[in-house]
Amino acid sequence: MTLGTPHLHLREVDSTNARAQRLAAAGAPHGTLVTAERQTAGHGRQGRAWFAPAGGALACSLVLRDPPRLLPMVAAVAVADVAAQLDRERRAPAIKWPNDVLLGGRKLAGILAEGRPQQGWVVLGIGVNVAIAPERFPDELRAHATSLGLAPGDVGRVLAALVDALARRLGASEADTIADYRARDALAGREIRWASGHGTAIGIADDGRLLVRDAAGEQLALDAGEVHLGTAAHGAGG
Repeated sequence: MTLGTPHLHLREVDSTNARAQRLAAAGAPHGTLVTAERQTAGHGRQGRAWFAPAGGALACSLVLRDPPRLLPMVAAVAVADVAAQLDRERRAPAIKWPNDVLLGGRKLAGILAEGRPQQGWVVLGIGVNVAIAPERFPDELRAHATSLGLAPGDVGRVLAALVDALARRLGASEADTIADYRARDALAGREIRWASGHGTAIGIADDGRLLVRDAAGEQLALDAGEVHLGTAAHGAGG
C-alpha cells in the first residue's frame, strides 16, 4: 500500500507511536499513518519527553512491515532531505549519530523506532519542529533546539514532504543510505564521549555503527548508546 495510507489524524493522543503500535498489533497495513495536533505523553529515545506544542510541531508515526535493517538511519536521512528543502534559513542539515537531525548545531527532529520485529512490524515515530519560535522552547531546551522557522499552517506541507522523502529513502539501497548519511555526519572529526570512554569520531561503518578512536588510539565501533560532544550533554529533546 502507499506510504501514509490509511491516515488517522487526531486532535489529541497520548502518543502517536503508542496508538500506531496498537493499530499494528491489530493488523493495520504497512504504511498506516497516525498524526496528532497534540500529544499528552509524547516521548523520544531513552524515554525523554518530547516538547511539541500544538500547531508548532509535526508528530507522526508510521506502521512499517518488514522494515529495513537501518531504518533509524533511513529516517534521519529522509528528515534531513526535508530540512534541506524547507528550512527558512537554508541551513545545511546534519545528523548526530544515530538519528538526531540538526540545523545550525541544534536539534530539529526526534526519531524513535519501536515495535515487534519478531512479528514483522515496526512503528517509526518522527517529531519535527516546524513553527516554534526560539522563545517558545522551555529554558532547558532553548540552547539545544531549533525549528524550520515556518508558519503553523505549514505542518501539513512538512508532513507531505516527509512521507515522500521516506518513500524514496525506503526504496534505496543500504549503500546509498550510508553514503548520504556520511555526507551529513555531524560527528566526524569531533571529540566525543560515550558511556565507557571518550575519543574522536572518525566515521560511520557500512553496518551503521559509529567508528571512534579512543584515548588510547584504538579504533572501536559503537552500536548503541548515547554519544555527547566534548563534555556537554548535547541533543536532549526538541
